[in-house]
Amino acid sequence: MARASLAAAGGAVLVPAVFAGLRTFGLLAVGLIGMWATVAAVWWILTRRGVLRVLSVALALGAPAWVLVAYTRAHLTWVVAVSGALWLLAAGTGRAALVRREDSSSAAAKAPTVPTVPMAEHPASEVRHPFLLMNPRSGGGKVHRFALREKAEALGAEVLLLEGPEETDVAEAARKAAAEGADLLGVAGGDGTQALVADVAASLGLPFLVIPAGTRNHFALDLGLDRDDPSKALDALRDGVELHVDLGRAAGRPFVNNVSFGAYAEVVQSPAYRDGKTRTTLELLPDLLLGHEGACLTAHAGSHTFSAPQALLVSNNPYGTGDFAGLGRRARLDGGELGCVGVNITGAAQAAGLLRGRRSTGTTRTTATDVVVEADREWIPVGVDGEALRLRVPVRIEVRPLALRVLVPRQRPGVRRARPTLDWRLLGRLAYRGAP
Repeated sequence: MARASLAAAGGAVLVPAVFAGLRTFGLLAVGLIGMWATVAAVWWILTRRGVLRVLSVALALGAPAWVLVAYTRAHLTWVVAVSGALWLLAAGTGRAALVRREDSSSAAAKAPTVPTVPMAEHPASEVRHPFLLMNPRSGGGKVHRFALREKAEALGAEVLLLEGPEETDVAEAARKAAAEGADLLGVAGGDGTQALVADVAASLGLPFLVIPAGTRNHFALDLGLDRDDPSKALDALRDGVELHVDLGRAAGRPFVNNVSFGAYAEVVQSPAYRDGKTRTTLELLPDLLLGHEGACLTAHAGSHTFSAPQALLVSNNPYGTGDFAGLGRRARLDGGELGCVGVNITGAAQAAGLLRGRRSTGTTRTTATDVVVEADREWIPVGVDGEALRLRVPVRIEVRPLALRVLVPRQRPGVRRARPTLDWRLLGRLAYRGAP
């Protein structure tokens, strides 16, 4: 696989060299300029208003079109397409080779390396009186669409529907159910509700059942649950195992995914956000990103300090970095640490630098067991698992290692393996030696 990857990469370089000759450098320059201009234009769209924003939109649309026209006029569109396909093949086979190397190394050592170890499964205790809270409005009505209440009651669960006009204190409802004999707590709803009830389950030492009936359900995704059919999570009541995972806490409030500060948290706090998300975001972002509005943050994560980040994300275990944004999925939820990502972009050039991924100077990543966020004002907007709140500074964030026992079906899709970063030197050694 390593040899196939290097051969494809070589072909990706040779095809334009052979068929375009010296024009290869022109092709490369046109592509890089078009890519830079597009990203810079997006930055200007977010940080400018009026005529400048309109011109930036035109640039964002025109730059890719200019690249395509330039390649077409040179009759080299097919060369770019073939070269791009070969680069994709090189990346796919290269990552496959590195994954197989990890597996071979683990087998040779008779012990898996850290990246390949799945979260440990533990035998589940017998559940006699499960209590489930279900939000029929969550996820566009998944509770009714998948008949979650009926299926849960058929398995012996007590179900409380959160359908009244008044807001239900889900944590208090969970405590009351536990006091009356419930030996499992669960939620069919969004991640914010999941976190509140999970905190009660953790404090009482009860197992917790996650039913992904919300809109995104990132927690369920990272637990390896089936988000397409939330009713399959109920299989855990028949044949389940336990995963012991970490639980986050921000200023005393629990979270299962992340806590966000800065521009995003400021925007979602706006009263106009719910009525017009795009319009409100475009109206507020220029002042927030350029530092004219919003709180000036300082965050201390272990030995690292984030100074005046425009946005800060603190997550319950770090997100993987194999995708473009670096915020795709968490391979583990039992690492006992917080992931921290700070964003600080001062101009279009630095925004374009985001294309460099982890090497970008606009983003900073670290891990810590506790984070303290300070600001130049007493209260700041914060997003806790997507819920818009205002918290008093300093905001202390901590992780509670293995605090939560999550009951999951024995048969489930599982967590997708994290993609290894392409290491061409390592691929070269694999191709030359033929073995790890």
